[in-house]
Amino acid sequence: MGIRGIGVDVVAVERFAAQLARTPRLVERLFVPAERGLPLRSLAARFAVKEATAKALGAPAGMNWQHCWVETDDAGAPVLRLCDSVAAVAAERGIARWHVSISHDGDIATGMVIAEGEDAAD
Repeated sequence: MGIRGIGVDVVAVERFAAQLARTPRLVERLFVPAERGLPLRSLAARFAVKEATAKALGAPAGMNWQHCWVETDDAGAPVLRLCDSVAAVAAERGIARWHVSISHDGDIATGMVIAEGEDAAD
């Protein structure tokens, strides 16, 4: 396996809260139903992961934000889930495995992803 892409994003939680307040339907556009009830810091971190995923994929046109989301495994570690538009781009680029890290500190939420595939990128 080789690294096919890396993405990182940082979100200012209070600025993110202001954007959500200005555009109430933004939560529905950005997050799958299972994410929508999470605390603000968790939403900001999950948005950072979505942005980091887009960066790792080369910022593909037509990416639907609801086609990637974060779940937690039994140990509480973040796991990236993909479907439809995002899964199709990942498959096209030979990505078979994702590594995800989320962090919060004060007013900052960070998401990082590493996309791994069978062969090194050309």
